[in-house]
Amino acid sequence: MTGGGLDRDKLFAARLQAVRARPFLATALFALHAVESPRVPTMAVDRHWRCYVSPWFVDRTPVEELAGVWVHEVSHLLRDHHGRGDRFARRHGLTGAAERLRMNIAADCEINDDVYGDGLAAPEGAVRPATLGLPEGKLMEEYLRLFRLGPRTQDLAWLDCGSGSDGLDREWDIGPDGAHGLSEQERDAVRFRVAQGITGRPGHAPKAWKRWAEEAFHPPQAWRDLLGAAVRSAVSGAGAGDDYSYGRPSRRSAGLPGVILPSLRRRPPRVSVVIDTSASVSDAELGSALLEVSAITRAVGGRRDLVTVLSCDAAARVVHPLCRAEGMTLVGGGGTDLRTGFDRALRMPHPPDVVVALTDGQTPWPSAQPSCRTVVGLFDRPDRDSWHENDPDHVPDTPPAWARVVDIG
Repeated sequence: MTGGGLDRDKLFAARLQAVRARPFLATALFALHAVESPRVPTMAVDRHWRCYVSPWFVDRTPVEELAGVWVHEVSHLLRDHHGRGDRFARRHGLTGAAERLRMNIAADCEINDDVYGDGLAAPEGAVRPATLGLPEGKLMEEYLRLFRLGPRTQDLAWLDCGSGSDGLDREWDIGPDGAHGLSEQERDAVRFRVAQGITGRPGHAPKAWKRWAEEAFHPPQAWRDLLGAAVRSAVSGAGAGDDYSYGRPSRRSAGLPGVILPSLRRRPPRVSVVIDTSASVSDAELGSALLEVSAITRAVGGRRDLVTVLSCDAAARVVHPLCRAEGMTLVGGGGTDLRTGFDRALRMPHPPDVVVALTDGQTPWPSAQPSCRTVVGLFDRPDRDSWHENDPDHVPDTPPAWARVVDIG
């Protein structure tokens, strides 16, 4: 079809080919709503999962290449390039369309090193890391540190994958209140279904997609590294973590023929997780807290018997020995005072070697350093320093210097 509007038959035939080539992306591909837009250079997406399509581009592009563009555009949304672009711009003080073009190029480099091939043809002008003389396999943020706009990028000024690729609104965007957009909950549901499909059949996805599926809803905190010092402290203290096992005989047995001595085995530290369940903590943040509990459990070698979880608002609630984090009930909803949670954790029959507090930071802190190592996980809040559920003028205490602090994205 030429000159008669968008050839939807051709466009959707290309989407079906994309689904056949990348079945693990089917949920996301069918969630995109196509919007005809002559102002778009090729195809572009907004953060609300609309795909704006140039009729002229569809007319002149073979179905095999259109299929690859479908996968390319939905990849921007699944990998949250708009949110990541906004966060990168805020951290580094980047403004203006030129910097957003650079983000779009970097995002394309992240995607295109594994989009094409295996049934998907690359369209003319597709940007790959080699185009800029860059290594493959990096993330958008890494590529942004490796190049600037210049002679190598002067032929890419036309590139525009839309606000879904870099976070900058376009003139053709319908906006959050327009028709056919997905809500935040619907977008999360699509990502979850795609990640679930990839992890369920990991042999069918490239490495980059496997990595994305593992991190999609759980930006990894370095709990293994954060707890490492606590582990070393726990096993080096007098009598801390001592346990004897005949599974690996002691080397001293060689000096005592006929006698088998057990070897000394050190256990990982006991960890108490205090979760802030006050009214200022959202359901999404509580869900993230439970995912962090799972990560902490993996960091101590999967020993669930060594991890306990305590939900706390203004009062300490029930202490849960960890079985499955997903089945745990978090009780709360009032004000916040994690001091009661710390006190309860430290008075348990088996005192912890490490206390991990997961909170939005709107709490007073213990006046004295606990007798064990402490890690504070702060939920990401742009306005954390000035907000309080009951007092808008309240300035909260910062976590104490004796705690190791990590942001939970």
